[in-house]
Amino acid sequence: MPVQAIVFDLDGVLIDSEPMWEEVRRAYVADRGGRWLPDTQERLMGMSTNEWADYLATDLIDGVTAEQVAYEVIDQMLQRYEEELPLLPGAEDAVRRMADYRPLGLASSSPRALIELVLGKLGVAGLFRATVSTEEVDRGKPEPDGYLAVAAQLGVSGGDCVAIEDSANGIRSAHAAGMTVIAIPRPAHPPAPDALALAAHVADGLDEVTPDLVAVIHN
Repeated sequence: MPVQAIVFDLDGVLIDSEPMWEEVRRAYVADRGGRWLPDTQERLMGMSTNEWADYLATDLIDGVTAEQVAYEVIDQMLQRYEEELPLLPGAEDAVRRMADYRPLGLASSSPRALIELVLGKLGVAGLFRATVSTEEVDRGKPEPDGYLAVAAQLGVSGGDCVAIEDSANGIRSAHAAGMTVIAIPRPAHPPAPDALALAAHVADGLDEVTPDLVAVIHN
């Protein structure tokens, strides 16, 4: 059956947000006398809001609640996005190109407020028929919950979708949901080789994401 929907990730695919997330959360931990561990950033990638806030409050900082961490960090991210949205090259064109081809969904580890702000500022909010934040499902990436929720909202199965991802946890999540995955690795945080091997195609950038490519890799 031909592909029925295209599902984008947000962070690392449409916006180069991971450096900003790392900067904000590192500073937050440091300002509260916490400790940033060598594997912290890798562990955080793909976590839902509840998961990363609990991790910071439990493992890295003393004397704060997960709810406080989530509220304060997300507020800082909203301010940063309002000042400057770190769009990746070809983001808007890719969304519009693929929306002309198939229905679009979005599965993101970002909280709902950030998803809506980014898609609004990008001017493409109306092109997505379904958007899911992993804070709205039981488990974040690498579990498939977010991608399965998007597919359900679109009225298709995971196997009918092509997902565009950048991180190891994101690739694993989409693949576990049965989706064909196009990986666009970010040089600063390259996916683990075993995760990258799950992708049907590894692209250098969003310009490669075209209907012709999707038709070739989805079977």
